Amino acid sequence: MFKRQALNSSGRAFAGSALLRGAVSLVFALTSSTWAAPNDGMSQTRQPFKIVIPFGAGGVADLTARVVGQALSERLGQAVIIENKPGAGGIIASDLVAKSEPDGHTLLLISNATAVSASLFKNLPYDTLKDFAPVSLLGTFDIAVIVPESSKFNSLGELIAYAKSNPGKLNMGSINVGSTQNLAAELLKSTAAIDVQVVPFNGTPALISALRGGQIDVATEILTPVLPQINAHVLKVLAVTGEKRSASMPEVPTALESQVKGMVAASWNGVAVPAKTPEATIEHLNKEIVEILRNPTVRQKLLNLNVEPKPTTPQQAQEWLRAEIKVWGQVINRAGIEKQ
Repeated sequence: MFKRQALNSSGRAFAGSALLRGAVSLVFALTSSTWAAPNDGMSQTRQPFKIVIPFGAGGVADLTARVVGQALSERLGQAVIIENKPGAGGIIASDLVAKSEPDGHTLLLISNATAVSASLFKNLPYDTLKDFAPVSLLGTFDIAVIVPESSKFNSLGELIAYAKSNPGKLNMGSINVGSTQNLAAELLKSTAAIDVQVVPFNGTPALISALRGGQIDVATEILTPVLPQINAHVLKVLAVTGEKRSASMPEVPTALESQVKGMVAASWNGVAVPAKTPEATIEHLNKEIVEILRNPTVRQKLLNLNVEPKPTTPQQAQEWLRAEIKVWGQVINRAGIEKQ
Protein backbone atom coordinates (compact mmCIF):
# COMPACT_ATOMS: atom_id res chain seq x y z
CA MET A 1 0.00 0.00 0.00
CA PHE A 2 1.23 3.44 -0.84
CA LYS A 3 2.23 5.37 2.26
CA ARG A 4 2.05 9.16 2.39
CA GLN A 5 5.48 10.22 3.65
CA ALA A 6 5.14 13.95 3.99
CA LEU A 7 2.89 16.95 3.96
CA ASN A 8 2.87 20.30 1.83
CA SER A 9 4.91 23.20 -1.75
CA SER A 10 5.78 26.40 -2.15
CA GLY A 11 7.51 28.11 -4.97
CA ARG A 12 9.77 30.48 -3.07
CA ALA A 13 12.45 32.02 -5.22
CA PHE A 14 16.14 31.63 -4.58
CA ALA A 15 19.02 33.13 -6.49
CA GLY A 16 22.27 31.91 -7.92
CA SER A 17 21.11 28.73 -9.59
CA ALA A 18 22.87 27.77 -12.78
CA LEU A 19 19.71 25.95 -13.74
CA LEU A 20 17.71 29.17 -13.43
CA ARG A 21 20.17 30.99 -15.66
CA GLY A 22 19.83 28.21 -18.19
CA ALA A 23 16.03 28.27 -18.11
CA VAL A 24 15.46 31.68 -19.70
CA SER A 25 13.64 30.22 -22.67
CA LEU A 26 10.13 29.02 -21.91
CA VAL A 27 9.95 26.64 -24.83
CA PHE A 28 12.15 23.59 -24.98
CA ALA A 29 13.59 22.27 -28.23
CA LEU A 30 11.14 20.70 -30.63
CA THR A 31 12.27 17.41 -32.10
CA SER A 32 10.99 15.61 -35.13
CA SER A 33 8.41 13.13 -33.91
CA THR A 34 4.89 13.46 -32.56
CA TRP A 35 3.63 11.82 -29.38
CA ALA A 36 0.46 9.88 -30.09
CA ALA A 37 0.39 6.24 -29.12
CA PRO A 38 -2.43 4.15 -30.57
CA ASN A 39 -5.68 4.52 -28.62
CA ASP A 40 -4.06 6.65 -25.91
CA GLY A 41 -6.62 9.43 -26.28
CA MET A 42 -4.01 11.96 -27.43
CA SER A 43 -4.68 14.24 -30.35
CA GLN A 44 -2.68 13.45 -33.46
CA THR A 45 -1.17 16.94 -33.70
CA ARG A 46 2.09 18.72 -33.05
CA GLN A 47 0.38 20.86 -30.43
CA PRO A 48 2.92 21.79 -27.72
CA PHE A 49 2.51 20.64 -24.15
CA LYS A 50 2.14 23.21 -21.39
CA ILE A 51 2.90 22.99 -17.67
CA VAL A 52 1.18 25.82 -15.80
CA ILE A 53 2.99 26.87 -12.60
CA PRO A 54 1.04 28.71 -9.85
CA PHE A 55 4.29 30.44 -8.75
CA GLY A 56 6.78 32.90 -10.19
CA ALA A 57 9.97 31.90 -11.94
CA GLY A 58 12.97 30.82 -9.87
CA GLY A 59 11.34 28.94 -7.01
CA VAL A 60 11.65 25.25 -6.24
CA ALA A 61 8.37 24.41 -7.98
CA ASP A 62 9.34 26.34 -11.11
CA LEU A 63 12.81 24.79 -11.34
CA THR A 64 11.43 21.30 -10.72
CA ALA A 65 8.92 21.79 -13.54
CA ARG A 66 11.67 22.99 -15.88
CA VAL A 67 13.82 19.93 -15.20
CA VAL A 68 10.87 17.60 -15.81
CA GLY A 69 9.61 19.67 -18.75
CA GLN A 70 12.90 19.53 -20.58
CA ALA A 71 13.13 15.75 -20.14
CA LEU A 72 9.48 15.36 -21.20
CA SER A 73 10.13 17.37 -24.36
CA GLU A 74 13.05 15.12 -25.23
CA ARG A 75 11.04 11.94 -24.64
CA LEU A 76 7.89 13.04 -26.46
CA GLY A 77 9.59 14.89 -29.28
CA GLN A 78 7.37 17.93 -28.82
CA ALA A 79 7.71 21.36 -27.28
CA VAL A 80 6.92 21.73 -23.58
CA ILE A 81 6.08 25.27 -22.51
CA ILE A 82 6.49 26.40 -18.90
CA GLU A 83 3.89 29.07 -18.11
CA ASN A 84 4.13 30.90 -14.78
CA LYS A 85 0.76 32.11 -13.46
CA PRO A 86 1.39 33.24 -9.86
CA GLY A 87 -1.13 34.86 -7.58
CA ALA A 88 -4.36 34.31 -5.63
CA GLY A 89 -3.08 31.24 -3.80
CA GLY A 90 -2.72 29.31 -7.04
CA ILE A 91 -6.34 29.87 -8.05
CA ILE A 92 -5.52 31.66 -11.31
CA ALA A 93 -3.33 28.83 -12.60
CA SER A 94 -5.62 26.09 -11.34
CA ASP A 95 -8.75 27.62 -12.86
CA LEU A 96 -6.98 28.01 -16.21
CA VAL A 97 -6.09 24.31 -16.30
CA ALA A 98 -9.45 23.14 -14.95
CA LYS A 99 -11.16 24.87 -17.89
CA SER A 100 -8.62 23.82 -20.54
CA GLU A 101 -9.17 21.16 -23.18
CA PRO A 102 -8.88 17.70 -21.52
CA ASP A 103 -6.50 16.33 -24.14
CA GLY A 104 -3.41 15.81 -21.98
CA HIS A 105 -1.56 18.80 -23.43
CA THR A 106 -2.16 21.18 -20.49
CA LEU A 107 -0.84 20.15 -17.08
CA LEU A 108 -0.99 21.88 -13.71
CA LEU A 109 1.88 21.89 -11.24
CA ILE A 110 0.08 20.89 -8.03
CA SER A 111 1.58 21.27 -4.58
CA ASN A 112 0.86 21.72 -0.88
CA ALA A 113 -0.61 25.07 -1.91
CA THR A 114 -3.22 23.21 -3.97
CA ALA A 115 -4.26 21.26 -0.89
CA VAL A 116 -4.15 24.30 1.40
CA SER A 117 -6.29 26.43 -0.95
CA ALA A 118 -9.04 23.82 -0.81
CA SER A 119 -9.53 24.63 2.88
CA LEU A 120 -8.28 28.22 3.03
CA PHE A 121 -10.74 29.75 0.56
CA LYS A 122 -14.50 29.90 1.05
CA ASN A 123 -15.30 29.65 -2.63
CA LEU A 124 -13.14 28.30 -5.43
CA PRO A 125 -14.10 28.38 -9.13
CA TYR A 126 -13.31 24.66 -9.29
CA ASP A 127 -13.48 21.56 -7.08
CA THR A 128 -9.93 20.50 -6.24
CA LEU A 129 -10.74 16.79 -6.04
CA LYS A 130 -13.39 16.57 -8.76
CA ASP A 131 -12.00 18.89 -11.46
CA PHE A 132 -8.42 17.60 -11.59
CA ALA A 133 -6.89 14.20 -12.26
CA PRO A 134 -3.43 13.89 -10.65
CA VAL A 135 -0.92 12.19 -12.95
CA SER A 136 1.98 11.67 -10.55
CA LEU A 137 3.87 13.30 -7.74
CA LEU A 138 7.22 14.76 -8.82
CA GLY A 139 9.07 15.13 -5.55
CA THR A 140 9.18 16.22 -1.93
CA PHE A 141 11.46 18.72 -0.24
CA ASP A 142 12.26 19.69 3.31
CA ILE A 143 10.94 22.33 5.65
CA ALA A 144 13.40 23.33 8.35
CA VAL A 145 13.19 24.88 11.82
CA ILE A 146 15.89 27.56 11.76
CA VAL A 147 17.42 30.03 14.21
CA PRO A 148 20.24 32.61 13.98
CA GLU A 149 23.72 31.13 14.22
CA SER A 150 24.16 33.08 17.48
CA SER A 151 21.03 31.57 19.06
CA LYS A 152 21.37 29.91 22.44
CA PHE A 153 19.25 27.04 21.14
CA ASN A 154 21.23 24.18 19.63
CA SER A 155 18.39 21.68 19.29
CA LEU A 156 14.64 21.70 18.84
CA GLY A 157 14.32 20.02 22.22
CA GLU A 158 16.09 22.94 23.91
CA LEU A 159 13.84 25.46 22.17
CA ILE A 160 10.67 23.59 23.13
CA ALA A 161 11.80 23.21 26.74
CA TYR A 162 12.42 26.96 26.93
CA ALA A 163 9.07 27.75 25.33
CA LYS A 164 7.24 25.58 27.86
CA SER A 165 9.06 27.25 30.76
CA ASN A 166 8.54 30.72 29.32
CA PRO A 167 5.09 30.77 27.69
CA GLY A 168 4.45 33.63 25.30
CA LYS A 169 8.07 34.81 25.16
CA LEU A 170 9.18 33.30 21.84
CA ASN A 171 8.28 34.61 18.40
CA MET A 172 8.20 32.07 15.55
CA GLY A 173 8.39 33.51 12.06
CA SER A 174 7.14 32.22 8.71
CA ILE A 175 6.16 33.66 5.38
CA ASN A 176 2.57 34.64 4.53
CA VAL A 177 -0.46 33.41 6.48
CA GLY A 178 -1.81 30.25 4.89
CA SER A 179 1.48 29.30 3.23
CA THR A 180 2.91 25.84 3.83
CA GLN A 181 5.63 27.34 6.00
CA ASN A 182 3.10 29.28 8.06
CA LEU A 183 0.95 26.21 8.58
CA ALA A 184 4.06 24.19 9.47
CA ALA A 185 4.74 26.75 12.21
CA GLU A 186 1.17 26.40 13.45
CA LEU A 187 1.50 22.61 13.34
CA LEU A 188 4.73 22.75 15.35
CA LYS A 189 3.06 25.04 17.87
CA SER A 190 0.15 22.65 18.38
CA THR A 191 2.02 19.33 18.26
CA ALA A 192 4.72 20.55 20.67
CA ALA A 193 2.03 22.17 22.87
CA ILE A 194 3.95 25.43 23.19
CA ASP A 195 2.70 28.99 23.62
CA VAL A 196 4.55 31.03 20.99
CA GLN A 197 3.53 33.87 18.71
CA VAL A 198 3.55 32.96 15.01
CA VAL A 199 4.61 36.06 13.06
CA PRO A 200 4.10 36.14 9.24
CA PHE A 201 6.44 37.99 6.86
CA ASN A 202 6.08 38.91 3.22
CA GLY A 203 8.66 36.57 1.73
CA THR A 204 11.83 34.73 2.63
CA PRO A 205 14.23 37.74 2.48
CA ALA A 206 12.14 39.61 5.06
CA LEU A 207 11.99 36.49 7.23
CA ILE A 208 15.77 36.07 7.16
CA SER A 209 16.28 39.76 7.98
CA ALA A 210 13.96 39.43 10.97
CA LEU A 211 15.90 36.40 12.23
CA ARG A 212 19.24 38.14 11.84
CA GLY A 213 17.90 41.31 13.44
CA GLY A 214 16.49 39.52 16.49
CA GLN A 215 12.87 40.42 15.76
CA ILE A 216 11.97 36.74 15.88
CA ASP A 217 13.64 33.82 17.66
CA VAL A 218 12.93 30.93 15.31
CA ALA A 219 11.37 30.32 11.91
CA THR A 220 9.99 27.57 9.70
CA GLU A 221 11.06 27.76 6.06
CA ILE A 222 11.71 25.52 3.09
CA LEU A 223 15.32 24.41 3.35
CA THR A 224 16.45 25.22 -0.20
CA PRO A 225 16.20 29.05 -0.18
CA VAL A 226 17.96 29.37 3.19
CA LEU A 227 20.83 27.00 2.43
CA PRO A 228 23.18 29.85 1.41
CA GLN A 229 22.70 31.49 4.82
CA ILE A 230 23.16 28.15 6.56
CA ASN A 231 26.35 27.40 4.63
CA ALA A 232 27.60 30.90 5.42
CA HIS A 233 26.97 30.22 9.16
CA VAL A 234 24.42 33.02 9.40
CA LEU A 235 21.60 30.62 10.27
CA LYS A 236 21.51 27.13 11.74
CA VAL A 237 19.00 24.32 11.48
CA LEU A 238 17.53 22.74 14.61
CA ALA A 239 15.45 20.13 12.81
CA VAL A 240 13.72 19.22 9.56
CA THR A 241 10.08 18.28 9.62
CA GLY A 242 9.87 15.37 7.18
CA GLU A 243 9.59 11.73 8.19
CA LYS A 244 13.29 11.22 7.51
CA ARG A 245 16.45 13.31 7.57
CA SER A 246 17.36 15.56 4.68
CA ALA A 247 19.77 14.05 2.16
CA SER A 248 21.60 17.37 1.97
CA MET A 249 21.95 17.71 5.77
CA PRO A 250 21.94 14.16 7.16
CA GLU A 251 23.41 15.33 10.46
CA VAL A 252 20.26 17.33 11.28
CA PRO A 253 17.58 15.36 13.16
CA THR A 254 13.89 15.33 12.32
CA ALA A 255 11.26 16.87 14.57
CA LEU A 256 10.04 13.32 15.24
CA GLU A 257 13.53 12.39 16.48
CA SER A 258 13.34 15.50 18.67
CA GLN A 259 10.32 13.92 20.40
CA VAL A 260 7.69 16.14 18.77
CA LYS A 261 5.10 13.48 18.07
CA GLY A 262 2.98 14.17 15.00
CA MET A 263 5.23 16.90 13.61
CA VAL A 264 5.54 15.78 9.98
CA ALA A 265 5.40 18.45 7.29
CA ALA A 266 7.29 18.65 4.02
CA SER A 267 6.67 20.39 0.74
CA TRP A 268 5.80 18.49 -2.42
CA ASN A 269 5.03 18.96 -6.09
CA GLY A 270 3.13 16.92 -8.64
CA VAL A 271 1.30 17.30 -11.94
CA ALA A 272 -2.38 17.02 -12.78
CA VAL A 273 -4.63 17.39 -15.83
CA PRO A 274 -8.32 18.31 -16.21
CA ALA A 275 -10.57 15.62 -14.76
CA LYS A 276 -12.21 14.70 -18.08
CA THR A 277 -8.88 13.75 -19.65
CA PRO A 278 -9.13 10.16 -20.99
CA GLU A 279 -7.74 7.54 -18.63
CA ALA A 280 -5.46 6.16 -21.35
CA THR A 281 -3.92 9.61 -21.81
CA ILE A 282 -3.33 9.95 -18.07
CA GLU A 283 -1.70 6.54 -17.94
CA HIS A 284 0.53 7.42 -20.90
CA LEU A 285 1.61 10.68 -19.27
CA ASN A 286 2.21 8.86 -16.00
CA LYS A 287 4.43 6.28 -17.70
CA GLU A 288 6.56 9.01 -19.30
CA ILE A 289 6.90 11.03 -16.09
CA VAL A 290 7.75 7.99 -13.97
CA GLU A 291 10.49 7.05 -16.43
CA ILE A 292 11.80 10.63 -16.31
CA LEU A 293 11.93 10.67 -12.51
CA ARG A 294 13.80 7.36 -12.52
CA ASN A 295 16.39 8.65 -14.97
CA PRO A 296 19.72 9.07 -13.08
CA THR A 297 20.52 12.41 -14.75
CA VAL A 298 17.11 13.90 -13.98
CA ARG A 299 17.18 12.46 -10.48
CA GLN A 300 20.51 14.13 -9.76
CA LYS A 301 19.30 17.48 -11.11
CA LEU A 302 16.35 17.33 -8.72
CA LEU A 303 18.51 16.25 -5.79
CA ASN A 304 20.73 19.27 -6.51
CA LEU A 305 17.60 21.36 -5.87
CA ASN A 306 17.04 19.41 -2.62
CA VAL A 307 14.01 17.77 -4.22
CA GLU A 308 13.71 14.04 -3.69
CA PRO A 309 12.05 12.46 -6.75
CA LYS A 310 8.83 10.65 -5.90
CA PRO A 311 7.13 8.96 -8.86
CA THR A 312 3.68 7.54 -8.13
CA THR A 313 0.70 6.06 -9.91
CA PRO A 314 -2.23 8.40 -10.66
CA GLN A 315 -4.21 6.66 -7.91
CA GLN A 316 -1.46 7.21 -5.34
CA ALA A 317 -1.19 10.87 -6.32
CA GLN A 318 -4.96 11.26 -5.87
CA GLU A 319 -4.79 9.63 -2.42
CA TRP A 320 -1.91 11.91 -1.48
CA LEU A 321 -3.80 15.05 -2.50
CA ARG A 322 -6.91 13.92 -0.63
CA ALA A 323 -4.88 13.25 2.53
CA GLU A 324 -3.12 16.61 2.25
CA ILE A 325 -6.40 18.48 1.98
CA LYS A 326 -7.67 16.75 5.11
CA VAL A 327 -4.54 17.32 7.19
CA TRP A 328 -4.03 20.97 6.30
CA GLY A 329 -7.71 21.67 6.69
CA GLN A 330 -7.41 20.44 10.27
CA VAL A 331 -4.35 22.65 10.87
CA ILE A 332 -6.17 25.71 9.47
CA ASN A 333 -9.21 25.07 11.68
CA ARG A 334 -7.11 24.40 14.77
CA ALA A 335 -5.09 27.58 14.24
CA GLY A 336 -8.26 29.61 13.81
CA ILE A 337 -7.12 31.01 10.45
CA GLU A 338 -9.99 32.88 8.87
CA LYS A 339 -11.05 31.60 5.47
CA GLN A 340 -10.47 34.02 2.63
